[in-house]
Amino acid sequence: MSQGVPPGAPRGAHLLVPFAACAGAGCGEQLQALELPALAALLAQLDPSETDAGTAHDLSMPHERVLARRAGLWERDGRVPNAAWEMALAEQDPGTAAWAWITPCHWAVGRDHIRMLPPHALDLPEDEARALLAAMAPYFAEDGITLAFRSPLRWLAHGEPLRELPCASLDRVSGAVVDDWLPRGDEARTLRRLQQEMQMLLYTHPVNEGREARGMPPVNSFWVSGAGALPPGAAPALPAGLQVFEGLREPALAGDWPAWAAAWHGLDAGVLAGLRAALDRGEPVSLTLCGAASARTWAAVERGAWRRALRVFRSAPPVAQVLATL
Repeated sequence: MSQGVPPGAPRGAHLLVPFAACAGAGCGEQLQALELPALAALLAQLDPSETDAGTAHDLSMPHERVLARRAGLWERDGRVPNAAWEMALAEQDPGTAAWAWITPCHWAVGRDHIRMLPPHALDLPEDEARALLAAMAPYFAEDGITLAFRSPLRWLAHGEPLRELPCASLDRVSGAVVDDWLPRGDEARTLRRLQQEMQMLLYTHPVNEGREARGMPPVNSFWVSGAGALPPGAAPALPAGLQVFEGLREPALAGDWPAWAAAWHGLDAGVLAGLRAALDRGEPVSLTLCGAASARTWAAVERGAWRRALRVFRSAPPVAQVLATL
């Protein structure tokens, strides 16, 4: 759904930064130590523009909500058809069918809750993923859902049970307790039953027997995300000028806060410095920072030289304070 950001900043650039801040003490400690001069300068010179206020309990992540609204996909929380939209971005016609992403995963069952291992920690090779998909596909087909392999941790599904299914973002659940994020309601009955059936099927599957013999976590469940059909009028491309920086995502989901801070420093010295230079040239730029609950946008439009000069002397709250509001 996102694209990397090339060096520099084109005219009219809008940079979207997911995982700019996260919940948890480890992130908070790194926030206090971050030194981000380019971001500080941008926040001082740009004007607050939009706030997408939410909570850390929303099914959809803030960066997903921002993209969905700008692409004409937004319906309500948990109903963002990212799978269908990403097909359109890849120049594959999703038609009017309902699509979703299926992610094979490991659920660690504790005394009081179930926690999902971050999917990338499975280190799942393609041959094992394809064997698991082949075993699971007939059960999905019985319920009118077709599975297709895209990558070891990304299978594409389509079928009517996915059309009205609210589902939590994989980014919400990766490494977290899944109990509160499981799909519920009448729309989710088919998927909940399939999750139970797959847990029984996969328990003794040869792939998992081999993984456990090697000391690897078994694949014992799956997660559904990005379900739904592409609405009429949705943009089959990222909005003009919008770029998404993904460098903070992986360390944030892994809870590797030193690596997350290092990625922030790289972003500040590279792309954000380019945005600041574009702003100094009088070009219109926008910046959207997204956390676990909310997203905030700062923007500037072309102004006269006197107004641009005045912006240099403006002050902004400390960067850590701004990021903590996300």
